[in-house]
Amino acid sequence: MIKIAAILGACSLALSGCGTALTVLQNDEDAARSLRKQKTYCQSIPRVYSGLAYDFCILNASPDPTGVLVPFVLLDLTLSGVADTVCLPYTLYRQAADGNIGIYWRTGRG
Repeated sequence: MIKIAAILGACSLALSGCGTALTVLQNDEDAARSLRKQKTYCQSIPRVYSGLAYDFCILNASPDPTGVLVPFVLLDLTLSGVADTVCLPYTLYRQAADGNIGIYWRTGRG
């Protein structure tokens, strides 16, 4: 029973930091706020493969003085690639309907 709880806890922790979960499951403003907090230089990210774009924007942010973030982002690139492929039908529709996720402006189109 404890092993199952530990596995579920690890999975939920991994998903909470997953770029795909942050961009597909949250609203646009929350995803944009998260990237602004990281001081990224990206202006917007596409909805198609948004988890990968999110991770690349994290890597293209102001340097992390501790350097701890980079290994987790590199691992998340792989996981986000798989999750983004699964979400592709939904994100293709959202890209056509709403455009990119704007990071430094309120609307998705810009």
